Amino acid sequence: MSNLEDRPDELVCAAARGGVEVMTPRDVPLGGPRAMTVRRTLPQRERSLIGAWCFLDHYGPDDVADTGGMTVAPHPHTGLQTVSWLFTGEVEHRDSAGHHAVVRPGELNLMTAGHGISHSEVSPASVRTLHGAQLWVALPADARDGAPRFDHYAPPAVQGEGWTARVFLGSLLGSTSPVPTATPLLGAELVLTAGTEVHLDVDASYEHGVLVDTGVVSLGEVEVEEHELAYLPPGSQRLSVDAHEDARVLLLGGPPFGEPIVMWWNFVGRSHEEVVAFREDWMAQLEAGAYADGRFGVPTGNTLAPIPAPALPNARLRERR
Repeated sequence: MSNLEDRPDELVCAAARGGVEVMTPRDVPLGGPRAMTVRRTLPQRERSLIGAWCFLDHYGPDDVADTGGMTVAPHPHTGLQTVSWLFTGEVEHRDSAGHHAVVRPGELNLMTAGHGISHSEVSPASVRTLHGAQLWVALPADARDGAPRFDHYAPPAVQGEGWTARVFLGSLLGSTSPVPTATPLLGAELVLTAGTEVHLDVDASYEHGVLVDTGVVSLGEVEVEEHELAYLPPGSQRLSVDAHEDARVLLLGGPPFGEPIVMWWNFVGRSHEEVVAFREDWMAQLEAGAYADGRFGVPTGNTLAPIPAPALPNARLRERR
């Protein structure tokens, strides 16, 4: 998914320390008079990273008849991976590395941008309801300039008394995803019935995020409501989730990223000059109204006009830890 804000903030990602933090989302329209609106919980001023997870848009359930569904035209990415996870509906993915796939509920679609890629995301006309999450993962220095790729995985359901889990990245509850990642990561969906408390054995070196899709849960003494994102610092080998009512959450995790990165629009870089160059390369592909091949390529079978990059802020983009 593209960051379609006209004036995207410069966001510098660096992990912090402290107790459990609860973050509320802000609404971001994806463009147009009948724009689909997403709830953005990451990044925020208070926190930009949870492990290597650097971006989280949460949307729906939306009636496509009211919102028009998802129509995100081709846009570029560098230095990151996109993670698509749906609860309801379908989204058609096309990218410039030649991949054409349909994102379906309970199935992971992970696109690695690496050196550069462009892609589009469109919900088919048959879809009536859209509900899901779009996330980004920052790539470390030794992987961020690699070749683009695409991975798909349908994780099996793992069940216990009052809960069902699907582990799409990393390992949890005896289930391990085969999808490779450049840094250690955890990504899982948990569905709990009211009154269920599940105790999760987790890696103490990880920081974790819990996004509440539906319901209300407690993490220890901290209550987290629908659409909120809770951050838990490293140090604990057990994470307990207590559902006050029927609930669904996404659990994210990874060790602190450890690299200062600059994230602006759809690019993850390491310096002002890099981001400027990424933008120039993208806009060069759009010169004279054309959509020419270049660093980011052209998605296979695309019929939509690409999204121009917004203007850079009138200030130097800075790297901070």
